[in-house]
Amino acid sequence: MSAATRAADAFVAEYGHTPDSIWSAPGRVNLIGDHTDYNDGYVLPFALPQRTAVAVSPRGDGQLSMATVGSDGGVQRSGPVALADLTPGSPDGWAAYPAGVAWALNGAGIRLPGADLMIMGDVPTGAGLSSSAALECAVGLALLDTAGRSPDGADAPSMSELARWTQRAENEFAGAPTGLLDQTASLTCTQAHALFFDVRSGKTEQVPFNASAAGLEVLVIDTRSQHSHSESGYGERRRACARATELLGVEALRDIAGTDLDSALRRLPGELQPLVRHVVTENDRVLATVDKLRSNELTAIGAMLTASHISLRDDYRVSSPELDLTVDAALESGAVGARMTGGGFGGSAIALIHPEHRDDIERTILEAFRNHELPAPRLFTTTPASGAGRDQVRR
Repeated sequence: MSAATRAADAFVAEYGHTPDSIWSAPGRVNLIGDHTDYNDGYVLPFALPQRTAVAVSPRGDGQLSMATVGSDGGVQRSGPVALADLTPGSPDGWAAYPAGVAWALNGAGIRLPGADLMIMGDVPTGAGLSSSAALECAVGLALLDTAGRSPDGADAPSMSELARWTQRAENEFAGAPTGLLDQTASLTCTQAHALFFDVRSGKTEQVPFNASAAGLEVLVIDTRSQHSHSESGYGERRRACARATELLGVEALRDIAGTDLDSALRRLPGELQPLVRHVVTENDRVLATVDKLRSNELTAIGAMLTASHISLRDDYRVSSPELDLTVDAALESGAVGARMTGGGFGGSAIALIHPEHRDDIERTILEAFRNHELPAPRLFTTTPASGAGRDQVRR
């Protein structure tokens, strides 16, 4: 049963009537280009088939009521709370994410009448697959619909505007200092494509990415090593990059060309040099990967995926023992390339593999985790899916 159908059923059980509409948004895998988005750089994500759905009906009293069904089947509720009373830090916990979106939309001048929300999803949480962005984007579309500003209407805001509003909700209301990659991917990715996103200009390009046509698969490995952007070193890395831009006299690290990297590094203190090296070389890897995808040379991107992981591990220092174990095991058993994906400090890795090697690769990864007395990871193959939108529930 789809997330949208489950959200509709749970909405009826909670509120006693059918929802006016249902909206959903996907999680994402970042093929390559991590920690470049908040440095005005390049990223290359694609959407996952796993989605978060929000069933919604408007209220006329300016109140927001939120509910979700936990993994144990129990309903978690928050509110009703007056939209005018929303403030960063209240509510907190899971409700901070949908409440933060309402707060951000209000701040952008969107007149919300109030709403009842039921949230359901199957994007793995804490896995570096952007479950929070999927939630925010689905809620954002649902609330815009209650205000008569849905994407299929004449008075709709652009998806780039909604991406920034939902990013503001995560940054300022929920307290997680993420970049713009996740929300943009969740809102604008298309099926069978990776999204080449230039964060500075806002320009996007849908680049064909059909691994199966090239005799390949993308294997996602959720290490089940939980991470949290708001509690990890993510913010510390972001602040260090901002300091480096000040010392180098540039607007963002995106402005350092690969040919100028050595000169730039000599002008920085030692602790900032590896961070800058990662951002500059990662931008170059994204551009090279896009070129290979455009020319349908998918096997050639494997080396760049692996180089990206090494850079994230050694220079940016955001990997984890579980992620390194996964990547090493995948490469040793025949993967074309492998890397951690997302913010790091836990979460998921991806491996580009030949289907005939999948069983060996999965077996090797599972054995490696057993040998290190770690909980078994979750493994699944995936293909690029469509971005956020309205759902039709068929009975």
